[in-house]
Amino acid sequence: MNKKRRNYSARKRKEAATGLLFIAPMMIGLIIFSAYAFFQNIHFSFSKVGTFGAPKFIGFDNYIRAFTDPNFFIALKNTLFYTVFGVSFVIIFSVLIANSLNKKVKGRTFYRVSIFIPAITMPAAIGILWRWLLNYKFGIINFILERIGLKPVAWLSEAATVKWAILLVLVWSMVSYYVIIMLAGMQAIDSSYYEAARVDGAGQLQLFFKVTIPLLTPIIFFSTIMSMIGILQIFDFIYLMIQRDTIAYQYSMSMVTYFYELAFVKDLRGYASAVSILLCIIIMIITVIQMYLQKYWVKYDN
Repeated sequence: MNKKRRNYSARKRKEAATGLLFIAPMMIGLIIFSAYAFFQNIHFSFSKVGTFGAPKFIGFDNYIRAFTDPNFFIALKNTLFYTVFGVSFVIIFSVLIANSLNKKVKGRTFYRVSIFIPAITMPAAIGILWRWLLNYKFGIINFILERIGLKPVAWLSEAATVKWAILLVLVWSMVSYYVIIMLAGMQAIDSSYYEAARVDGAGQLQLFFKVTIPLLTPIIFFSTIMSMIGILQIFDFIYLMIQRDTIAYQYSMSMVTYFYELAFVKDLRGYASAVSILLCIIIMIITVIQMYLQKYWVKYDN
């Protein structure tokens, strides 16, 4: 009996060692490029970091500087603008489109494939594409406006429109991914709920708001958190679409683009690290609040 136990234990240890060997490359990469970089970034946020020489510890000076920096608050305000409106539009449009694609309509497979195209397109390609579409002189958007008798708009260079232009591209690029998630959630809803509601005389709107939406709340909750985290870190569209030497850049920059400017343009790496840590804290706080509030509106089908 003891011999069998020893053989079993040896086999388990061998299996565990084999498993660790397979995941070792990934774990080493995470430790070097994620964990080490994260803690080094925290260290830099309390230091003055130049191009040459060792970092010099300066305590909370970088964080104090952030709370007295008007550009930091402009970037924070813009980021919250993208997040509030972006998350709302992404969730609303993804639910509505998924609900339409969940019905038996002609060409449904074609529509499902087409709607997913933005999700598999590189952000760089999307940014460059929309930069041309929204171009003041040659863009197709202004061409259409002129055709219907309206004046062209400087979408990417006017303070009043630049954030909405970025928001448009952001929502367009993200909706397709969450449509697939919402569609999967809708197809997982037990048809008996709809049958019982129809027996009680529920119409299409009642089925949508009284059955689909409540049972979809776990998926909506997940999508809200993931889209919020993604939008709070928006960088590529602003970087690719807005020229940094224009006033529109200041009105559109996010916290990540401000971090990039501080770290790689102005060479203020310590201060840039503090800005990135503050963004991390903001993401954690909002996520914790969402996790707490889910018990008031998320309904799990038990």
